Amino acid sequence: METKNKRERYSAAFKAKVAIDAIKEKETLQQLSVKYKVSAVTIGKWKAEFLSNSALAFSGEADAAKKEEAYESEVKDLQAKIGELTMERDFFVSACKKAGLK
Repeated sequence: METKNKRERYSAAFKAKVAIDAIKEKETLQQLSVKYKVSAVTIGKWKAEFLSNSALAFSGEADAAKKEEAYESEVKDLQAKIGELTMERDFFVSACKKAGLK
């Protein structure tokens, strides 16, 4: 039986936290790797990306990124609500059919 390894998805907040710890250099990348269960290479990439994008914190682009993240979160919440309402509707349609109502 063959199983595929699923790639772990990390939130931006988690990546930033790990990158900041790497920048502080209180622990080696290997120690951080063990601590956060992420490869040292990945932590190094996050650190480099964090440093290269740090100027965005002082520009209007950071606000645009926050708005985009808020928009994506809202879309996700609304899609979940649509799914919930669809299930409720299907339940009531089924119940009405069983009761002989149309």
